[in-house]
Amino acid sequence: MDPQSNSFRVAVRRRDGLSVLDLFGDIDGFADAALDTAYSEAETHDTPAIMLNFANVGYINSTGIALIVGLLARARKNHRRLVTCGLSEHYREIFNITRLSDFMTVFADEESALREVVAAA
Repeated sequence: MDPQSNSFRVAVRRRDGLSVLDLFGDIDGFADAALDTAYSEAETHDTPAIMLNFANVGYINSTGIALIVGLLARARKNHRRLVTCGLSEHYREIFNITRLSDFMTVFADEESALREVVAAA
C-alpha cells in the first residue's frame, strides 16, 4: 500500500485566543513529522491551550495514540492545556480506555470546547 494514499496533514489556526490543530487523514507513524511541526507552530502563539480537532480523522492506530501521548507530554511540560474535539464515538472510547481522557478534556465539537476553554482562561 502506498503510504501517501491516506496522507496526513495538519492546519494550524488561532481562534478566540486558542491554537487549533485541524487534523486530516489517518494518524499513524507517517503523521509524526507533520504533528511535530504543527504543534511547534501552535506553541509559538503562546496560548493557554491547544485544541486537537479530530473531525476529519478517519483512523488512529497505536502509533498514532503514542504520538498524541507525546503531544500531551509536551503540553504538560509547558503548563499548557491540551483539549480535543471531533473524536468519533469509537475513538472517544479508546481515549477512555487508554485514560487519555483523564489528562485532556474530550469535547463533542469545537464550539463546546471553545466555550469552556475560553471561560476557564
